[in-house]
Amino acid sequence: MSDLTAGLIQAGLLLVALAVVHKPLGDYMARVFTTEKHLAVERGLYRLFRVKPESERRWPTYAMGVLGFSFVSIVLLYLLQRLQSLLPLNFGRGAVDPGIAFNTAISFVTNTNWQSYVPESVMGHTVQMAGLTVQNFLSAAVGLSVAIALVRGFVRRQTDRLGNFWVDLTRGTIRILLPMSVVFAIVLIALGVTQSLKSGVDTTSGTIDLAPTASQEAIKELGTNGGGIFNANSAHPFENPNVWTNLIEIFLLLVIPVSLTRTFGTMVGNRKQGYVLVSVMGGIWAAMLAIAWWAETHPNGPAALLAGAALEGKEQRFGLSGSALFATSTTGTSTGAVNAMHDSFTGLGGGVPLLNMLFGEVTPGGVGTGLYGILVVAIIAMFLAGLMVGRTPEYLGKKLGKREVTAAAISILAMPTVVLLGAGAALLLPDTTSALANDGSHGLSEVLYAYASAGNNNGSAFAGITVTSNWFQATLGIAMAIGRFVPILATLCLAGSLAAQKKVPHTAGTLPTTGPLFGSLLAGTIVLVAALTFIPALALGPIAEALA
Repeated sequence: MSDLTAGLIQAGLLLVALAVVHKPLGDYMARVFTTEKHLAVERGLYRLFRVKPESERRWPTYAMGVLGFSFVSIVLLYLLQRLQSLLPLNFGRGAVDPGIAFNTAISFVTNTNWQSYVPESVMGHTVQMAGLTVQNFLSAAVGLSVAIALVRGFVRRQTDRLGNFWVDLTRGTIRILLPMSVVFAIVLIALGVTQSLKSGVDTTSGTIDLAPTASQEAIKELGTNGGGIFNANSAHPFENPNVWTNLIEIFLLLVIPVSLTRTFGTMVGNRKQGYVLVSVMGGIWAAMLAIAWWAETHPNGPAALLAGAALEGKEQRFGLSGSALFATSTTGTSTGAVNAMHDSFTGLGGGVPLLNMLFGEVTPGGVGTGLYGILVVAIIAMFLAGLMVGRTPEYLGKKLGKREVTAAAISILAMPTVVLLGAGAALLLPDTTSALANDGSHGLSEVLYAYASAGNNNGSAFAGITVTSNWFQATLGIAMAIGRFVPILATLCLAGSLAAQKKVPHTAGTLPTTGPLFGSLLAGTIVLVAALTFIPALALGPIAEALA
Protein backbone atom coordinates (compact mmCIF):
# COMPACT_ATOMS: atom_id res chain seq x y z
CA MET A 1 0.00 0.00 0.00
CA SER A 2 1.37 3.40 -0.97
CA ASP A 3 1.80 6.16 1.59
CA LEU A 4 -0.84 8.25 -0.20
CA THR A 5 -3.38 5.42 -0.12
CA ALA A 6 -2.72 4.85 3.58
CA GLY A 7 -3.12 8.55 4.20
CA LEU A 8 -6.44 8.73 2.36
CA ILE A 9 -7.75 5.74 4.32
CA GLN A 10 -6.72 7.36 7.60
CA ALA A 11 -8.29 10.69 6.66
CA GLY A 12 -11.46 8.90 5.57
CA LEU A 13 -11.74 6.96 8.83
CA LEU A 14 -11.12 10.15 10.77
CA LEU A 15 -13.86 12.05 8.95
CA VAL A 16 -16.34 9.18 9.37
CA ALA A 17 -15.62 9.00 13.11
CA LEU A 18 -16.06 12.77 13.51
CA ALA A 19 -19.32 12.67 11.52
CA VAL A 20 -20.67 9.83 13.67
CA VAL A 21 -20.12 11.63 16.99
CA HIS A 22 -20.92 15.14 15.74
CA LYS A 23 -24.64 15.01 16.47
CA PRO A 24 -24.77 13.04 19.74
CA LEU A 25 -21.79 14.79 21.34
CA GLY A 26 -22.84 18.23 20.14
CA ASP A 27 -26.38 17.83 21.43
CA TYR A 28 -25.11 16.37 24.69
CA MET A 29 -22.88 19.39 25.29
CA ALA A 30 -25.83 21.68 24.57
CA ARG A 31 -27.85 19.85 27.25
CA VAL A 32 -24.96 20.05 29.71
CA PHE A 33 -24.93 23.84 29.53
CA THR A 34 -28.69 24.45 29.38
CA THR A 35 -30.09 22.07 31.99
CA GLU A 36 -30.99 23.45 35.41
CA LYS A 37 -30.22 20.17 37.18
CA HIS A 38 -26.96 19.74 39.11
CA LEU A 39 -25.22 16.45 39.82
CA ALA A 40 -24.62 15.47 43.43
CA VAL A 41 -20.86 15.86 43.09
CA GLU A 42 -21.38 19.31 41.57
CA ARG A 43 -23.63 20.41 44.45
CA GLY A 44 -20.96 19.22 46.86
CA LEU A 45 -18.32 21.32 45.14
CA TYR A 46 -20.60 24.36 45.13
CA ARG A 47 -21.13 24.02 48.88
CA LEU A 48 -17.42 23.53 49.47
CA PHE A 49 -16.43 26.66 47.53
CA ARG A 50 -19.53 28.68 48.48
CA VAL A 51 -20.82 29.01 44.95
CA LYS A 52 -24.46 29.87 44.34
CA PRO A 53 -25.19 27.92 41.15
CA GLU A 54 -28.57 29.57 40.56
CA SER A 55 -26.99 33.04 40.57
CA GLU A 56 -26.05 34.31 37.12
CA ARG A 57 -23.56 37.08 36.47
CA ARG A 58 -22.97 40.08 34.21
CA TRP A 59 -20.08 39.86 31.77
CA PRO A 60 -17.57 41.85 33.94
CA THR A 61 -18.18 39.50 36.86
CA TYR A 62 -17.95 36.46 34.59
CA ALA A 63 -14.65 37.83 33.24
CA MET A 64 -13.32 38.45 36.75
CA GLY A 65 -14.04 34.83 37.56
CA VAL A 66 -12.03 33.69 34.53
CA LEU A 67 -9.11 36.01 35.31
CA GLY A 68 -9.11 35.33 39.04
CA PHE A 69 -9.27 31.58 38.61
CA SER A 70 -6.49 31.67 36.01
CA PHE A 71 -4.26 33.89 38.16
CA VAL A 72 -4.60 31.61 41.18
CA SER A 73 -3.92 28.61 38.94
CA ILE A 74 -0.70 30.19 37.65
CA VAL A 75 0.51 30.96 41.17
CA LEU A 76 -0.27 27.48 42.48
CA LEU A 77 1.33 25.74 39.51
CA TYR A 78 4.44 27.92 39.83
CA LEU A 79 4.75 27.09 43.54
CA LEU A 80 4.21 23.39 42.89
CA GLN A 81 7.18 23.38 40.52
CA ARG A 82 9.40 25.42 42.82
CA LEU A 83 8.63 23.09 45.75
CA GLN A 84 9.13 19.90 43.76
CA SER A 85 12.01 18.71 45.94
CA LEU A 86 9.57 18.41 48.87
CA LEU A 87 6.99 16.41 46.94
CA PRO A 88 6.67 12.62 46.61
CA LEU A 89 7.57 10.89 43.34
CA ASN A 90 10.15 13.55 42.47
CA PHE A 91 12.88 10.92 41.80
CA GLY A 92 15.60 13.31 42.93
CA ARG A 93 14.51 16.06 40.58
CA GLY A 94 14.87 19.33 42.46
CA ALA A 95 13.07 22.62 42.28
CA VAL A 96 12.32 23.76 38.75
CA ASP A 97 14.30 26.80 37.58
CA PRO A 98 12.33 30.04 38.22
CA GLY A 99 12.30 31.06 34.55
CA ILE A 100 11.09 27.66 33.42
CA ALA A 101 8.54 27.49 36.24
CA PHE A 102 7.14 30.91 35.29
CA ASN A 103 6.92 30.04 31.61
CA THR A 104 5.42 26.60 32.27
CA ALA A 105 2.81 27.89 34.73
CA ILE A 106 1.51 30.44 32.23
CA SER A 107 1.83 27.92 29.42
CA PHE A 108 -0.38 25.22 30.96
CA VAL A 109 -2.94 27.61 32.47
CA THR A 110 -3.42 29.32 29.10
CA ASN A 111 -3.88 25.94 27.35
CA THR A 112 -0.63 26.52 25.42
CA ASN A 113 1.58 23.77 26.87
CA TRP A 114 4.75 25.29 25.44
CA GLN A 115 7.62 23.28 26.95
CA SER A 116 11.11 24.75 27.20
CA TYR A 117 12.41 21.80 29.22
CA VAL A 118 12.84 18.03 28.97
CA PRO A 119 9.81 16.64 30.87
CA GLU A 120 11.25 13.25 31.81
CA SER A 121 14.31 14.81 33.45
CA VAL A 122 12.84 17.99 34.95
CA MET A 123 9.31 17.18 36.17
CA GLY A 124 8.48 14.52 38.74
CA HIS A 125 5.26 12.55 38.58
CA THR A 126 3.51 14.60 41.27
CA VAL A 127 4.01 17.86 39.35
CA GLN A 128 2.96 16.12 36.15
CA MET A 129 -0.22 14.68 37.63
CA ALA A 130 -1.30 17.19 40.27
CA GLY A 131 -0.12 20.24 38.34
CA LEU A 132 0.15 19.88 34.60
CA THR A 133 -2.55 17.25 34.02
CA VAL A 134 -5.02 19.09 36.26
CA GLN A 135 -4.47 22.26 34.22
CA ASN A 136 -5.04 20.27 31.04
CA PHE A 137 -8.58 19.75 32.27
CA LEU A 138 -9.20 23.18 33.75
CA SER A 139 -7.70 25.32 30.96
CA ALA A 140 -9.83 23.47 28.41
CA ALA A 141 -12.92 23.93 30.58
CA VAL A 142 -12.22 27.68 30.79
CA GLY A 143 -12.18 27.97 26.99
CA LEU A 144 -15.36 25.94 26.79
CA SER A 145 -17.06 28.20 29.34
CA VAL A 146 -16.19 31.38 27.41
CA ALA A 147 -17.54 29.90 24.18
CA ILE A 148 -20.83 28.98 25.85
CA ALA A 149 -21.08 32.47 27.34
CA LEU A 150 -20.77 33.96 23.83
CA VAL A 151 -23.44 31.61 22.49
CA ARG A 152 -25.75 32.74 25.31
CA GLY A 153 -25.10 36.30 24.17
CA PHE A 154 -26.65 35.45 20.81
CA VAL A 155 -29.52 33.48 22.37
CA ARG A 156 -30.62 35.79 25.16
CA ARG A 157 -32.53 39.04 24.79
CA GLN A 158 -32.48 42.25 26.79
CA THR A 159 -30.58 40.86 29.75
CA ASP A 160 -27.22 41.60 31.30
CA ARG A 161 -26.69 38.00 32.52
CA LEU A 162 -24.40 35.51 30.78
CA GLY A 163 -24.48 32.62 33.24
CA ASN A 164 -22.27 31.47 36.09
CA PHE A 165 -18.61 30.85 35.27
CA TRP A 166 -18.12 28.43 38.16
CA VAL A 167 -21.07 26.31 37.07
CA ASP A 168 -19.88 26.26 33.45
CA LEU A 169 -16.33 25.37 34.54
CA THR A 170 -17.54 22.56 36.78
CA ARG A 171 -19.92 21.07 34.23
CA GLY A 172 -17.40 21.21 31.41
CA THR A 173 -14.84 19.38 33.53
CA ILE A 174 -17.02 16.78 35.25
CA ARG A 175 -19.58 16.01 32.56
CA ILE A 176 -17.50 16.28 29.38
CA LEU A 177 -13.72 16.26 29.75
CA LEU A 178 -13.29 13.87 32.68
CA PRO A 179 -15.46 10.94 31.52
CA MET A 180 -14.19 11.08 27.93
CA SER A 181 -10.58 11.20 29.15
CA VAL A 182 -11.06 8.17 31.37
CA VAL A 183 -12.55 6.12 28.53
CA PHE A 184 -9.87 7.05 26.01
CA ALA A 185 -7.03 6.62 28.51
CA ILE A 186 -8.15 2.99 28.89
CA VAL A 187 -8.35 2.64 25.09
CA LEU A 188 -4.82 4.02 24.71
CA ILE A 189 -3.47 1.65 27.38
CA ALA A 190 -5.07 -1.27 25.53
CA LEU A 191 -3.32 -0.16 22.34
CA GLY A 192 0.12 0.06 23.93
CA VAL A 193 0.49 3.48 25.56
CA THR A 194 2.34 3.15 28.87
CA GLN A 195 0.98 3.98 32.32
CA SER A 196 3.38 3.70 35.26
CA LEU A 197 4.34 5.45 38.48
CA LYS A 198 7.92 4.24 38.18
CA SER A 199 10.62 6.66 37.06
CA GLY A 200 12.08 4.15 34.64
CA VAL A 201 13.40 0.67 34.00
CA ASP A 202 17.12 -0.16 34.01
CA THR A 203 18.36 -2.17 31.02
CA THR A 204 21.75 -3.15 29.69
CA SER A 205 21.58 -0.18 27.34
CA GLY A 206 20.64 2.31 30.07
CA THR A 207 17.51 3.54 31.81
CA ILE A 208 14.24 3.72 29.91
CA ASP A 209 12.07 6.51 31.32
CA LEU A 210 8.50 5.72 32.33
CA ALA A 211 5.58 7.92 33.36
CA PRO A 212 1.79 7.93 33.86
CA THR A 213 1.51 8.50 30.13
CA ALA A 214 -1.95 7.37 29.02
CA SER A 215 -3.84 9.38 31.64
CA GLN A 216 -2.11 12.57 30.48
CA GLU A 217 -2.13 11.66 26.79
CA ALA A 218 -5.92 11.40 26.65
CA ILE A 219 -6.64 14.84 28.11
CA LYS A 220 -3.59 16.30 26.38
CA GLU A 221 -5.30 15.68 23.04
CA LEU A 222 -8.95 15.91 24.09
CA GLY A 223 -8.43 19.29 25.77
CA THR A 224 -6.32 20.54 22.82
CA ASN A 225 -3.45 21.06 25.27
CA GLY A 226 -0.51 19.31 23.62
CA GLY A 227 2.18 19.12 26.29
CA GLY A 228 3.96 15.79 26.19
CA ILE A 229 5.04 13.81 29.23
CA PHE A 230 8.10 12.90 27.16
CA ASN A 231 10.29 15.34 25.28
CA ALA A 232 9.55 13.73 21.89
CA ASN A 233 5.83 14.27 22.55
CA SER A 234 3.55 12.16 20.34
CA ALA A 235 6.52 10.97 18.32
CA HIS A 236 7.60 8.95 21.38
CA PRO A 237 6.56 5.28 21.14
CA PHE A 238 5.33 5.31 24.75
CA GLU A 239 2.90 8.15 23.95
CA ASN A 240 1.94 7.12 20.44
CA PRO A 241 3.12 3.59 19.60
CA ASN A 242 1.32 2.81 16.33
CA VAL A 243 -0.95 3.96 13.51
CA TRP A 244 -4.13 3.27 15.50
CA THR A 245 -3.09 5.36 18.50
CA ASN A 246 -2.02 8.08 16.07
CA LEU A 247 -5.46 8.12 14.48
CA ILE A 248 -7.23 8.10 17.85
CA GLU A 249 -5.12 10.99 19.10
CA ILE A 250 -5.92 13.05 16.01
CA PHE A 251 -9.60 12.22 16.52
CA LEU A 252 -9.40 13.35 20.15
CA LEU A 253 -7.89 16.72 19.38
CA LEU A 254 -10.58 17.43 16.76
CA VAL A 255 -13.72 15.91 18.27
CA ILE A 256 -14.83 18.60 20.76
CA PRO A 257 -14.05 21.65 18.56
CA VAL A 258 -15.89 20.04 15.63
CA SER A 259 -18.87 18.95 17.75
CA LEU A 260 -19.20 22.38 19.34
CA THR A 261 -20.52 23.69 16.03
CA ARG A 262 -23.50 21.35 16.53
CA THR A 263 -23.82 22.63 20.11
CA PHE A 264 -23.91 26.18 18.75
CA GLY A 265 -26.59 25.37 16.20
CA THR A 266 -28.69 23.57 18.78
CA MET A 267 -28.47 26.37 21.35
CA VAL A 268 -29.33 29.16 18.88
CA GLY A 269 -32.25 27.12 17.54
CA ASN A 270 -30.97 26.79 13.97
CA ARG A 271 -28.62 23.89 13.33
CA LYS A 272 -27.83 25.13 9.81
CA GLN A 273 -25.83 27.91 11.48
CA GLY A 274 -23.55 25.27 12.92
CA TYR A 275 -23.32 23.40 9.62
CA VAL A 276 -21.96 26.52 7.92
CA LEU A 277 -19.27 26.95 10.56
CA VAL A 278 -18.13 23.34 10.44
CA SER A 279 -18.10 23.46 6.62
CA VAL A 280 -15.77 26.47 6.66
CA MET A 281 -13.56 24.86 9.29
CA GLY A 282 -13.43 21.58 7.38
CA GLY A 283 -12.84 23.21 4.01
CA ILE A 284 -9.78 25.16 5.17
CA TRP A 285 -8.49 22.14 7.12
CA ALA A 286 -8.77 19.92 4.02
CA ALA A 287 -7.05 22.50 1.82
CA MET A 288 -4.14 22.87 4.24
CA LEU A 289 -3.84 19.09 4.56
CA ALA A 290 -3.66 18.72 0.76
CA ILE A 291 -0.91 21.35 0.58
CA ALA A 292 1.08 19.65 3.35
CA TRP A 293 0.75 16.24 1.70
CA TRP A 294 1.85 17.60 -1.67
CA ALA A 295 4.76 19.57 -0.21
CA GLU A 296 6.15 16.64 1.76
CA THR A 297 5.94 14.26 -1.19
CA HIS A 298 7.46 16.81 -3.60
CA PRO A 299 10.51 18.15 -1.73
CA ASN A 300 12.98 20.61 -3.20
CA GLY A 301 16.08 19.95 -1.08
CA PRO A 302 18.94 17.85 -2.51
CA ALA A 303 18.92 15.27 0.31
CA ALA A 304 15.14 14.87 0.15
CA LEU A 305 15.24 14.63 -3.64
CA LEU A 306 17.73 11.78 -3.42
CA ALA A 307 15.57 10.02 -0.81
CA GLY A 308 12.45 10.55 -2.89
CA ALA A 309 10.57 12.24 -0.04
CA ALA A 310 11.14 14.52 2.96
CA LEU A 311 11.61 11.76 5.54
CA GLU A 312 13.90 13.52 8.02
CA GLY A 313 12.28 14.14 11.39
CA LYS A 314 9.37 11.79 10.75
CA GLU A 315 8.51 8.45 12.31
CA GLN A 316 8.44 5.58 9.83
CA ARG A 317 5.47 4.02 11.62
CA PHE A 318 3.37 7.07 10.69
CA GLY A 319 4.87 7.92 7.32
CA LEU A 320 4.51 11.17 5.44
CA SER A 321 0.71 11.08 5.35
CA GLY A 322 0.27 10.37 9.07
CA SER A 323 2.78 13.09 9.94
CA ALA A 324 1.11 15.68 7.69
CA LEU A 325 -2.35 14.74 9.00
CA PHE A 326 -1.22 15.17 12.59
CA ALA A 327 0.64 18.44 11.88
CA THR A 328 -2.34 19.98 10.07
CA SER A 329 -4.77 18.97 12.80
CA THR A 330 -2.62 19.93 15.78
CA THR A 331 -2.06 23.45 14.46
CA GLY A 332 -5.58 23.87 13.07
CA THR A 333 -6.58 23.35 16.69
CA SER A 334 -4.68 24.85 19.61
CA THR A 335 -3.20 21.49 20.59
CA GLY A 336 0.44 21.78 19.60
CA ALA A 337 1.28 18.11 20.13
CA VAL A 338 3.60 16.75 17.44
CA ASN A 339 4.35 13.31 16.03
CA ALA A 340 7.06 14.68 13.73
CA MET A 341 9.50 17.57 13.86
CA HIS A 342 7.93 20.53 12.05
CA ASP A 343 11.41 21.99 11.69
CA SER A 344 12.20 19.12 9.29
CA PHE A 345 9.23 19.76 7.01
CA THR A 346 9.86 21.30 3.61
CA GLY A 347 9.60 25.05 3.22
CA LEU A 348 6.01 24.86 2.00
CA GLY A 349 5.13 21.94 4.26
CA GLY A 350 6.44 23.80 7.31
CA GLY A 351 4.47 26.84 6.23
CA VAL A 352 1.21 24.90 6.63
CA PRO A 353 1.32 24.52 10.44
CA LEU A 354 2.60 28.09 10.72
CA LEU A 355 -0.21 29.45 8.55
CA ASN A 356 -2.79 27.37 10.41
CA MET A 357 -1.84 29.22 13.59
CA LEU A 358 -1.78 32.59 11.84
CA PHE A 359 -5.34 31.96 10.67
CA GLY A 360 -6.19 32.28 14.35
CA GLU A 361 -6.62 28.55 14.94
CA VAL A 362 -10.24 28.38 13.88
CA THR A 363 -9.96 25.29 11.67
CA PRO A 364 -11.51 23.99 13.90
CA GLY A 365 -9.61 25.63 16.76
CA GLY A 366 -9.21 24.64 20.39
CA VAL A 367 -11.81 23.50 22.91
CA GLY A 368 -14.10 26.52 23.09
CA THR A 369 -11.52 28.88 21.63
CA GLY A 370 -12.18 27.64 18.10
CA LEU A 371 -15.91 28.32 18.37
CA TYR A 372 -15.68 31.78 19.87
CA GLY A 373 -12.78 32.57 17.54
CA ILE A 374 -14.70 31.80 14.37
CA LEU A 375 -17.81 33.58 15.70
CA VAL A 376 -15.71 36.70 16.21
CA VAL A 377 -14.49 36.41 12.61
CA ALA A 378 -18.11 35.93 11.51
CA ILE A 379 -18.95 39.27 13.10
CA ILE A 380 -16.10 40.94 11.20
CA ALA A 381 -17.32 39.26 7.99
CA MET A 382 -20.86 40.55 8.53
CA PHE A 383 -19.48 44.02 9.25
CA LEU A 384 -17.62 43.98 5.93
CA ALA A 385 -20.75 42.79 4.16
CA GLY A 386 -22.73 45.59 5.76
CA LEU A 387 -20.20 48.14 4.52
CA MET A 388 -20.55 46.82 0.99
CA VAL A 389 -24.34 47.07 0.89
CA GLY A 390 -24.66 50.19 3.01
CA ARG A 391 -26.74 48.90 5.92
CA THR A 392 -26.20 48.16 9.60
CA PRO A 393 -24.83 44.62 9.83
CA GLU A 394 -26.56 42.00 11.92
CA TYR A 395 -25.87 38.38 12.79
CA LEU A 396 -28.34 35.91 14.26
CA GLY A 397 -30.83 38.68 14.86
CA LYS A 398 -28.43 40.94 16.75
CA LYS A 399 -27.25 44.28 15.37
CA LEU A 400 -23.48 44.76 15.12
CA GLY A 401 -22.74 48.32 16.15
CA LYS A 402 -19.62 50.13 17.24
CA ARG A 403 -19.29 48.29 20.54
CA GLU A 404 -19.65 44.82 19.02
CA VAL A 405 -17.29 45.43 16.10
CA THR A 406 -14.69 47.07 18.36
CA ALA A 407 -14.72 44.08 20.71
CA ALA A 408 -14.37 41.71 17.75
CA ALA A 409 -11.50 43.77 16.31
CA ILE A 410 -9.63 43.77 19.64
CA SER A 411 -10.05 40.01 19.88
CA ILE A 412 -8.63 39.50 16.39
CA LEU A 413 -5.75 41.98 16.69
CA ALA A 414 -4.35 40.69 20.00
CA MET A 415 -2.60 37.70 18.43
CA PRO A 416 -0.94 39.49 15.46
CA THR A 417 0.29 42.20 17.82
CA VAL A 418 2.19 39.85 20.12
CA VAL A 419 3.42 37.67 17.24
CA LEU A 420 4.86 40.45 15.10
CA LEU A 421 6.20 42.59 17.95
CA GLY A 422 7.66 39.60 19.77
CA ALA A 423 9.29 38.05 16.72
CA GLY A 424 10.56 41.43 15.50
CA ALA A 425 12.12 42.29 18.85
CA ALA A 426 13.73 38.84 19.11
CA LEU A 427 15.25 39.13 15.64
CA LEU A 428 16.85 42.45 16.61
CA LEU A 429 18.73 40.85 19.49
CA PRO A 430 22.25 39.64 18.64
CA ASP A 431 21.87 36.63 20.98
CA THR A 432 18.98 35.25 18.94
CA THR A 433 21.34 34.07 16.20
CA SER A 434 23.10 31.71 18.59
CA ALA A 435 19.72 30.28 19.66
CA LEU A 436 18.84 29.23 16.11
CA ALA A 437 19.82 25.96 14.47
CA ASN A 438 19.47 27.57 11.03
CA ASP A 439 20.09 30.96 9.51
CA GLY A 440 18.40 32.72 6.61
CA SER A 441 14.72 32.25 5.84
CA HIS A 442 14.42 29.05 7.85
CA GLY A 443 15.86 30.77 10.91
CA LEU A 444 13.32 33.57 10.56
CA SER A 445 10.57 30.93 10.32
CA GLU A 446 11.79 29.38 13.58
CA VAL A 447 11.44 32.68 15.45
CA LEU A 448 8.11 33.57 13.82
CA TYR A 449 6.78 30.09 14.57
CA ALA A 450 7.75 30.35 18.26
CA TYR A 451 5.81 33.58 18.80
CA ALA A 452 2.91 32.42 16.61
CA SER A 453 2.69 29.28 18.73
CA ALA A 454 2.79 31.25 21.99
CA GLY A 455 0.42 34.01 20.86
CA ASN A 456 -2.11 31.47 19.61
CA ASN A 457 -1.77 29.25 22.71
CA ASN A 458 -0.71 26.35 20.49
CA GLY A 459 2.54 25.24 22.09
CA SER A 460 4.17 23.38 19.20
CA ALA A 461 7.67 24.38 18.12
CA PHE A 462 9.84 24.17 15.04
CA ALA A 463 12.37 22.54 17.41
CA GLY A 464 15.27 24.32 15.73
CA ILE A 465 15.32 27.16 18.25
CA THR A 466 16.62 27.12 21.83
CA VAL A 467 14.32 29.19 24.05
CA THR A 468 15.85 28.67 27.49
CA SER A 469 17.20 32.23 27.83
CA ASN A 470 15.46 34.67 30.18
CA TRP A 471 14.38 36.75 27.17
CA PHE A 472 12.48 33.94 25.52
CA GLN A 473 11.09 32.56 28.78
CA ALA A 474 9.66 35.97 29.71
CA THR A 475 8.49 37.24 26.32
CA LEU A 476 6.92 33.95 25.25
CA GLY A 477 5.14 33.76 28.61
CA ILE A 478 3.80 37.29 28.14
CA ALA A 479 2.73 36.43 24.59
CA MET A 480 0.80 33.43 25.88
CA ALA A 481 -0.99 35.51 28.51
CA ILE A 482 -1.93 38.32 26.13
CA GLY A 483 -2.93 35.88 23.39
CA ARG A 484 -5.23 34.08 25.84
CA PHE A 485 -6.81 36.70 28.05
CA VAL A 486 -7.24 39.75 25.79
CA PRO A 487 -9.44 37.78 23.32
CA ILE A 488 -11.34 36.25 26.26
CA LEU A 489 -12.09 39.68 27.74
CA ALA A 490 -13.11 41.07 24.34
CA THR A 491 -15.30 38.03 23.66
CA LEU A 492 -17.09 38.30 27.01
CA CYS A 493 -17.64 42.05 26.45
CA LEU A 494 -19.09 41.17 23.05
CA ALA A 495 -21.33 38.52 24.62
CA GLY A 496 -22.62 40.99 27.19
CA SER A 497 -23.42 43.56 24.51
CA LEU A 498 -25.27 41.01 22.37
CA ALA A 499 -27.28 39.65 25.30
CA ALA A 500 -28.49 43.17 26.15
CA GLN A 501 -30.08 43.63 22.73
CA LYS A 502 -33.51 42.66 21.57
CA LYS A 503 -33.76 40.40 18.55
CA VAL A 504 -34.06 42.12 15.18
CA PRO A 505 -36.65 40.54 12.85
CA HIS A 506 -35.40 38.88 9.68
CA THR A 507 -36.19 40.97 6.59
CA ALA A 508 -35.63 40.75 2.84
CA GLY A 509 -32.47 42.80 3.25
CA THR A 510 -30.92 40.47 5.84
CA LEU A 511 -27.94 38.52 4.57
CA PRO A 512 -28.65 34.77 5.01
CA THR A 513 -26.06 33.09 7.21
CA THR A 514 -26.94 29.48 6.49
CA GLY A 515 -25.79 29.12 2.89
CA PRO A 516 -22.68 29.00 0.73
CA LEU A 517 -22.58 32.79 0.25
CA PHE A 518 -22.00 33.42 3.94
CA GLY A 519 -19.67 30.44 4.16
CA SER A 520 -17.53 31.85 1.35
CA LEU A 521 -17.54 35.28 2.97
CA LEU A 522 -16.46 33.81 6.30
CA ALA A 523 -13.68 31.69 4.77
CA GLY A 524 -12.50 34.65 2.71
CA THR A 525 -12.36 36.86 5.80
CA ILE A 526 -10.26 34.30 7.68
CA VAL A 527 -7.77 34.09 4.82
CA LEU A 528 -7.84 37.83 4.07
CA VAL A 529 -7.13 38.93 7.65
CA ALA A 530 -4.18 36.53 7.91
CA ALA A 531 -2.83 37.49 4.48
CA LEU A 532 -2.97 41.24 5.07
CA THR A 533 -1.30 40.83 8.44
CA PHE A 534 1.39 38.21 7.85
CA ILE A 535 2.26 38.01 4.13
CA PRO A 536 5.39 40.21 4.50
CA ALA A 537 6.75 38.00 7.28
CA LEU A 538 5.77 34.79 5.48
CA ALA A 539 7.42 36.03 2.29
CA LEU A 540 10.74 36.31 4.11
CA GLY A 541 10.32 32.93 5.81
CA PRO A 542 8.55 29.81 4.48
CA ILE A 543 7.64 31.31 1.09
CA ALA A 544 11.25 32.31 0.38
CA GLU A 545 12.46 28.88 1.50
CA ALA A 546 9.90 27.08 -0.67
CA LEU A 547 10.95 29.08 -3.73
CA ALA A 548 14.68 28.65 -3.09
